[in-house]
This record gives sequence, C-alpha cells and structure tokens, in this order.
Amino acid sequence: MIDAILAGRDVLGIMPTGSGKSICYQLPALMLDGITLVISPLISLMKDQVSALKQNGVAAAYLNSSLTTGQFRKALANARAGLYTVIYVAPERLASPEFLAFAQETNIPLVAVDEAHCVSQWGHDFRPSYLDVRHFIDALPRRPVLAAFTATATERVRQDIESLLVLRQPLKLVTGFNRQNLFFEVRSITDKEKPRHLLAVVEQLRGQSGIVYCGTRKLVMEMCALLNQHGHGATAYHAGLEDEVRRASQDAFLFDEKPLIVATNAFGMGIDKSNVGFVVHYNMPKDIESYYQEVGRAGRDGSPARCVLLYSKRDVVLNNYFIDRAYENDELGEEQRELTRSEARRRLREMTFLSTGKGCLRGRILRYFGEEPPTHCGTCGTCEPDDCLPIALPQANEAVPQRQPRRGLDGKPTRAAGNRAALAAAAVDEELYEQLSRLRGQIAKLQKTPAYVVFSNATLIDMCAKKPSTRQEMLRVSGVGEQKLRLYGDLFLQAIERWRKN
Repeated sequence: MIDAILAGRDVLGIMPTGSGKSICYQLPALMLDGITLVISPLISLMKDQVSALKQNGVAAAYLNSSLTTGQFRKALANARAGLYTVIYVAPERLASPEFLAFAQETNIPLVAVDEAHCVSQWGHDFRPSYLDVRHFIDALPRRPVLAAFTATATERVRQDIESLLVLRQPLKLVTGFNRQNLFFEVRSITDKEKPRHLLAVVEQLRGQSGIVYCGTRKLVMEMCALLNQHGHGATAYHAGLEDEVRRASQDAFLFDEKPLIVATNAFGMGIDKSNVGFVVHYNMPKDIESYYQEVGRAGRDGSPARCVLLYSKRDVVLNNYFIDRAYENDELGEEQRELTRSEARRRLREMTFLSTGKGCLRGRILRYFGEEPPTHCGTCGTCEPDDCLPIALPQANEAVPQRQPRRGLDGKPTRAAGNRAALAAAAVDEELYEQLSRLRGQIAKLQKTPAYVVFSNATLIDMCAKKPSTRQEMLRVSGVGEQKLRLYGDLFLQAIERWRKN
C-alpha cells in the first residue's frame, strides 16, 4: 500500500480496526513534499489522530467545526507557512470557499479518505457530505493520489467507493476481517433481564476498560446510573449532551479516569484507545457493519477481549423505528431516501439472523464480508460455550455483591486483572507491569494526553517481557521508536531498574 502511494497510484484498503490503516497514509505523508489531507468524519477521530502524530514528532492539525473562525484562519495561515505535514479535515469543510482557495494554492500530493464507506448509500453509515470529495478533487489544479480506507465494506460497498471517489485503477487490499483476539458471545434474553445481565458481565470484567453501547439516549443515562450505583466508574456519551459534557466524558474514558463509557453509536468512530478490554451491546446494532466496527474498538493492542451482545426481540422494533425516521433531513430525493431505507432494512434482517442463528458466530460474520471461515473457530460462544463469561446473576431486587479490587504495594487498586490473560501468555511479572502502568499514567496526566498515546498495553507487556536495561535494548521493544525513546525511554529504564533492585 505504502509503495503504491509513493509510486503515485490510488489505493483502496479494506482493513479491520487496529490493523494499521493510518500508517498507510501517515508514512507516505512524511516522505512526500507538501501537505497530506486526511478527510475524516468525526471531531473525536481527528483530535485523537493529531494527538498521536504530535507525540511521534509529526506536525499535524485538524480543521473542523470545533474551531472558532479565528482558530480556523490561524490554522490555515500556519499551513500556508509550511508548518504542517498532515491536516485532518471534515468533509463539510471541503466546500468552504476559504478552504478551497487554500487547497488550490497548496501542494497536496496525497488525499486520504478515512471511513470511506461513508460515501456509499449501500454502506451502514452513509453521509451525503462525503459525495463532496469528488468535486473537491476535481477543483484542484493538480490531481493528488487518492487513498481510501475503511474497516467495514461488503463487495458492493467497495465497488461504490471506487466509483464515487473515481479512483484510478487502484491497488486494492482486503486484509481480512478475522480479529482472532476477540471472543464473541450473544445472549438472547428479554428486555427485563438485560440490566442484571449487564451488571453480571461488567462485574466479571471488573478492572478492565470497556464500552457499553445502548440504542437510545434514555438507556445510556439509565445504564450509566445503574453501573455507578453498583460501584463501576462509568461516564455517559450521546449526541444530546452539551459539547463540553461529551468532551469531558470522552476524555474521562480515554484518560482512564473512568473505566467504562456508556454510549450511543455517536461514540467511537476512530477512537484509538488501545486498552479497551470489552464491548457490551445492550441493544442489537442496526447492521453487521456497525456491530463489527463497534466491537473492533476492543483489543486493539492485540490482547484478548470480550464482545457480548444482549439481544431481545424489541431491539428489532427499535431499529425499524430509527430506520423509518432516518435521512429525513438529508438532501436526498424521496426515491433515493426510500431506497436507502430499504437497504437499511435488509441489513437489519442480516443482523437479526446473526443474533438468532445457529453455527459459529465468527464464521457467520466472516461469511457476511465475503470470507471463507473455518467450521469451528474456538473463540465464540457457539463453538466454545464453556468459555463464555459465567452468568452469576443477582435476583431482580438483589444488589450485585461488590468485589474488592486487587491492590498494589501503594494500596491503590491495580489494573492488571484486566490484562491477566495477556500477562500470563507473555510470562510477565504483574508487579512490574503495574509499576510501569502507573508511570505511564503519571506521564499522561502531566501531558494531558491519553495513557495509550504514551505507550499501549501491548508495548508495556513487551517491555516487561524484555526488561531492557539500555536505550538500545529499549528500541527493541515493540512500539518504541526513536521519538518515544527520547521522550520516555530513560524514565521507563529507571523504573525497570528500581524493580530489579527490589
């Protein structure tokens, strides 16, 4: 992919969450003259990616509705002065005369379209603003290389992406949809049983970072309150909250101040939090693409993670209600609007079959995306029911017994329990991991950046396994490059040395 982009060829990458889509355009951006534009749909995604780039010494910025007019113009002035290598831009900004004037006078060798499925009305997250990408490219004095990426696209959507973005003989790469570290489980229950099942699942996974998706804003607030009442630190996120409240909720989760976030599907696209240990769907998503994308936010560092869907028949009714009211404010003709709704209903039927059908759950997901799966995956609730989370449900009026969290030498609750499987597999000392994890948290707090941006859980585990004693040895740790070594290497080497002496 990278070689093709550098050779001036368009590309289309269908790659699962956490498989390295971003590096496919970020690395060429460092090697090409000019500014690479990344078209991205969500503010949270842009902020997260720009923060990570800055941590690695790359000059980057974003242009979206979160900026004031003054901030927007200042960012454009900085871009004109050559201060940025990468700029993330919302698709709605492409039609802005001020931004278009900037783009027409700037050397733009590469335009990357992230979440490219948004351009297709056959996709699960169609956004009419993505149709402006083609017109924006046509308005540039010199056509840049186009690179389109998404984690979820059926063959029909892939063809739509290629056609609507007018990709020129693109190199196509479909790396596969099988995330082997994710364990899939569906529980078919009634609506009344769901709160108790949610509490039981979260209790079993206490100590891990997790996302709970709910189908409505009302359920988000109710389930967030329920989890907090039972001693689980949770924060809420949905589009009806004030911007500041949403931002504070997201930051509390990203910065590990709260282990849980309860959210509608408004949360998560592009969130690169590597230490999410589980995703619970309190309601069935509207389609398999949404489900796959949302569960893909777990286990991004390669650690084992759990994906539990709490299905009830009312979920189908709820999703049909949303489909009937979808696209009413979009600039679509009535015929196209009804065609889009009809396709959404078809995808909902597929998701319902997935939730209620027989046979390997992983296999049914992979077949939907056009892959030939094994007959027995060994990592889903159908193939290995004994590996599902134990169902230790309280009675309807009974409180969930509060398990005391494990505590470290300083008396503070540890987080290692959430990574115990990964620690055991790597033969890693749990105490060392906890010490390095606390150091990472302290650095993140000082820098006001998420802990995983400093080092991912996988990097800490590899660091514990290799126990480097020199800067050169530290460079052999997965996830440690020259920039991270310069910023944090000595601090972590000192922490490892202190652990050795104790």
